Amino acid sequence: MSVPHTPPAPVLTRRADAETCSDPSSVMTLLADSDAGAGGFTSYRSTFAKGAAGAPAHFHTRASELFFVIGGSLRVLVGEEVTVLEEGDFLAVPPHTPHAFAAAPDCEADVLFVFTPGMGRFDYLRLLGRVMRGEADPKEIAESSERFDNHYVDSPVWRAALEGSA
Repeated sequence: MSVPHTPPAPVLTRRADAETCSDPSSVMTLLADSDAGAGGFTSYRSTFAKGAAGAPAHFHTRASELFFVIGGSLRVLVGEEVTVLEEGDFLAVPPHTPHAFAAAPDCEADVLFVFTPGMGRFDYLRLLGRVMRGEADPKEIAESSERFDNHYVDSPVWRAALEGSA
């Protein structure tokens, strides 16, 4: 006997209704989270101040992370390669691939992020904002790595890029 398949409902997030999280260097607009009914994806938009740090080297075990640069320039690490994405560029990073990102030097960046399959990540983004503002202990990020499928790794290539020697 087959079980009827119910397709997920459409997701619409109006700009005026979207929650925002901010830290000293970026503003994240939370668009759709699988925990809130988005189903197969999670999406948010981040605007980074000039040269702002984004995320240190990390990987995900269960999701691909998609990047679409709406404006500005985003410096990214994928595996052991550092490159700059420009307005209109798209990048898909598969699971288990170390990656990192930051606004390119002397540039702002406006980026749409999508994770698929989706998983609840908005609480992670809220936690990041609290840590960056000094309202939460950074240890909470490490303690949440399994819950949010965010596993940090050391990347000498990324460190060198951020220090300006790459």
